Amino acid sequence: MSLYDKKITKNMKIKAASGKEMEAIKVFTEALRFLKDDAMKTIGKNTEGVTLIANDFTWVLTVPAIWDHSAKQFMREAAVQAGIVADGNGKNLVVALEPEAASVYCKKLPADGFIAEKQGKNRFDLFPGTKYIVVDCGGGTIDITVHEVLEHRVLRELLKASGNNLGGQTVDRKFKEFLRDIFSPEIWDEYEEKYPHEVTRIVNDFTLFKRNDDNVQIICPLNLGTMAQKKQNMEEFFKNVHGASYDEGSINISNEKRISFFEESLCSITRLLRGILSQLQNIEYILLVGGFAESQILHKHITDEFIDICKVLCPLRPQEAIMKGAVEFGRNPGVVVSRKSAYTYGVSLLEWFDESKHRADKKYSNKEGDLCRDIFGKLVEIGEDIGWNETREHFISPLERDQTEITLAFYRTKKRNPTYVDEPKVEKIGSLVVQSPDTTIGMDRVIDLDIRFGSTEMTATATDRESGIVHTVDLDFMRN
Repeated sequence: MSLYDKKITKNMKIKAASGKEMEAIKVFTEALRFLKDDAMKTIGKNTEGVTLIANDFTWVLTVPAIWDHSAKQFMREAAVQAGIVADGNGKNLVVALEPEAASVYCKKLPADGFIAEKQGKNRFDLFPGTKYIVVDCGGGTIDITVHEVLEHRVLRELLKASGNNLGGQTVDRKFKEFLRDIFSPEIWDEYEEKYPHEVTRIVNDFTLFKRNDDNVQIICPLNLGTMAQKKQNMEEFFKNVHGASYDEGSINISNEKRISFFEESLCSITRLLRGILSQLQNIEYILLVGGFAESQILHKHITDEFIDICKVLCPLRPQEAIMKGAVEFGRNPGVVVSRKSAYTYGVSLLEWFDESKHRADKKYSNKEGDLCRDIFGKLVEIGEDIGWNETREHFISPLERDQTEITLAFYRTKKRNPTYVDEPKVEKIGSLVVQSPDTTIGMDRVIDLDIRFGSTEMTATATDRESGIVHTVDLDFMRN
């Protein structure tokens, strides 16, 4: 969650529960390195006599669909540093969007592979034209994608991914806040700083109770009890607390109180789904996937809210849907044939100046005439369908006869039709310099510009037709 809804930089730091800071790239790199090394050990045990290295495999890294491109780029950089793929060998690493991976998994499940509470028949019937919503209920994020089935059972995205940061950890946070209120901020904050591993264990114990619909009984750790009893007897902390009690070393929480911890997250999911259903007609299914989807409270709430509109289904093992779907996605990344662009993308251009449509302060003159600088040349519009691995083409010519290099700068914005690249909420995402040394034909030279939009990374390639010189750059969404 340190990468959600933030400006990602290469040297950003994150803070541990103890208050210690470390560079985020180091933390993510070492976590991925551990997983890679463990996978290679397991593979090695089953391939005796064959020496394999990480680069012999295609690796699939899953990320939330609602993450910004900078966060996805950050994860790829961490994977490179972890030795999962060699720098520049992008083909060996597939970045899969989590709700898409789950969607791919669910469409291959047999008819009896789903839970359909209160709805009898639990089939997930997929025919061309079938529309459904995938709600990836993770620990950190709620990540929602809407798909339509096309011929040959491939998928297209109907709305750009939506979601928020109110996943299952929100329930855990409410539970921790409840304990903090009971024991006082002074005691709880000191306890969390001294014994963060014990707090993690308490939350993990609570997570098991999140799945079921029953009262909660948590063993109170000795260190917490010792710190609390220096102030007063344990029973005194619970004297005026509604929905919780203390009994012989255990903290007992009523089902009513436990359900209250879910309210913020459940209300946010409901709002998101109602927003989608107000925009699209004939949605047949809502699929609940991810670890948080194992909660009976969540499943029952979504079913009760939307049973009159569409069928609510959940795979029997919702936590595995993303992982197993990611394997399928890695084999066939083209299964999602188009996605909605989350931004309007463009390139900075110069045009001949026109007093009737250009701002006077943008006027720039050279020996060829009067020009207008900083024009936003739109390549893709926000919400537009972009095909898998699609490339958009653009053509640019020099605006001076003896010009031997052209600088191309790329931008993105949430606006549909920006006029200039320096408008508010328009940000630069990369640039490249194209060499055009042959000036024989002057301003009639052409630079072919190709931008690959359809995958996680965006690559810009510029080719000077006369010389054949090619320049390629991966657009950089991270700040130094």
